[in-house]
Amino acid sequence: MRIWSLHPKYLDARGLIALWRETLLAQAVLRGATRGYTHHPQLARFRAQADAPGCVAAYLQAVHAEAAARGYRFDAARIGVPCDAEPIAVTRGQLEFEWTHLRAKLTTRDPAWMARLPDIAEPQPHPLFRIVAGAVEPWERGAAAHRPAPAACVPTHMPCRLPGNRSRKV
Repeated sequence: MRIWSLHPKYLDARGLIALWRETLLAQAVLRGATRGYTHHPQLARFRAQADAPGCVAAYLQAVHAEAAARGYRFDAARIGVPCDAEPIAVTRGQLEFEWTHLRAKLTTRDPAWMARLPDIAEPQPHPLFRIVAGAVEPWERGAAAHRPAPAACVPTHMPCRLPGNRSRKV
């Protein structure tokens, strides 16, 4: 599941369709309508809001608007009642991480779409989000290399004892 902080206009067709489906799933999770994905880290920023399902519905409205602008027919009736909350904060580091991630995906998945994307240093966020200073969000998986190092370093290769008295690094 990837609920992009980036504006949906940057996504290729496959990415936009996947975003629609995955955000509909997120909406169902936050409504309690499904048992899967209930602890998915991408949902943390929505769960932190007073009306989590409403915020996801507001997110879906912008995805639907982008799809409609491209001539796609996403079913707006599947969107719940949107919230009137203030925009959700997203860090500059998170946006930069996602921008790099998206561009890498598009290079292999849809080079023609990648070629049409503007070469911009500061991509726009999804309309539900506002940019604040900061590093990659703590809920982002696979972004450890993009986070500041902790104050005290702990060795990553600690010897452990395995069955058979063999020592191996983990």
